[in-house]
Amino acid sequence: MRSALLMLLLFWQTVAAPAPETATDAQQYSRYQRTISLPDGAGQTCAVIDGQMFSHAAPSLRDARLYQDAQEIPYAITLSEPAQADSTAARVLNLGMRGHSIVFDLAMPPRTYTDVELDLAGRDYLATATVTGLDTPQSSNATRLGVFTLFDLATQHLWHSTTLHLQESSFPYLHVVLTASPAPGTHGFSVTPRMVKGATVPPSREAQSLYTVVAETTLITQQGRQSVAAFALPERVPVERVSFVLASNFKTNFSRAVHIFDRPRGTPKSAAEIIDGTIVRVNLTQAGREIRQQQLSVPATLGANLQGPATVEVAIDNGDDAPLPVIDVRLEMRQRKLCFSAPTAQPVTLFYGDDGIATPEYDYARLFSVTAQTNRAPLGPEQLNPNYHSRPDTRALTERYPDILWVALLAVICILAVVALRSARSVHH
Repeated sequence: MRSALLMLLLFWQTVAAPAPETATDAQQYSRYQRTISLPDGAGQTCAVIDGQMFSHAAPSLRDARLYQDAQEIPYAITLSEPAQADSTAARVLNLGMRGHSIVFDLAMPPRTYTDVELDLAGRDYLATATVTGLDTPQSSNATRLGVFTLFDLATQHLWHSTTLHLQESSFPYLHVVLTASPAPGTHGFSVTPRMVKGATVPPSREAQSLYTVVAETTLITQQGRQSVAAFALPERVPVERVSFVLASNFKTNFSRAVHIFDRPRGTPKSAAEIIDGTIVRVNLTQAGREIRQQQLSVPATLGANLQGPATVEVAIDNGDDAPLPVIDVRLEMRQRKLCFSAPTAQPVTLFYGDDGIATPEYDYARLFSVTAQTNRAPLGPEQLNPNYHSRPDTRALTERYPDILWVALLAVICILAVVALRSARSVHH
């Protein structure tokens, strides 16, 4: 009796070995499908992934499968990111004064660059930076790269800019002549070499990230002194930047603080993660210098949506000024692409929406590199898979029916108790 009961319990907890994945599993167990129509000719092709696919696919898009007819096609997922480091320090050399100007050299990183961000002390100033490119600090052959206006207009609440916006360059050294003066109507600013504290070099503009819109709204409400846009963000959709679009006829200068609140849906605002930033536009002429600066996006990596649907609120602080004429607020992710090489020019079908499938391992993904001949193809509209069937449940019976397990254990205890009572009576007799 006891042996039979033990065998029954072992059988109850037995897990059926999962069957190996077959070529048709994705085609029948995936809830969604999309058609990718290839351009003329086959070969390496990339399609930009949208937010809708992230919200319906398994985490990390591990369930994505591509088929051309019945043939599975290996793929690689690429992420748009700078090909260079986020920023590199440039060493300041030969810092000093020449007349009323600050002069110094910058030892640049061994790569191409377009912007140089100077770290300048002081506030309420206007400055002109004349920049030339050099092969060595002592070189007599200098290439003029331009004259740039830098400024700090803190008293006027118009932010600041200390970035040299160059054409793409690769000179090992830059020579900078910086001429600065107090902003009109301000006092107390003095020009000394100590004003130059350092410099950093971000990735070149050609190497910076591309972005894809994952959600946007034109509904902007006024709540006290704030302009607020709200989003219901599906789970698993990454967001890495918030951008703003203003009315085309709006030309006014401004600098406004932005607050981004990100929280799991259904939780109070007090539980939100908060990211702060600034949007700014400066377009004016002061002391004979033209000042042009615009930043209408805020870096924002949102985390609540990784565990489930999220509520995102974006608030612009207007203070005592009129609200900005914002016509669109966009949540954006860094651009992801699905890249593959199709054997023919026939359409390819993308399947996803199967949490039970394993991550594929393709040599193509490990060896993939973008080529100049890479074709571009759009993802077709998302459709329900007409051949969809739910995946068989291969969990142990104890996991699928935990309540029945307790009932079975109680039954076993009762049976053992009855056997024990009968055994005791037999001993007394």
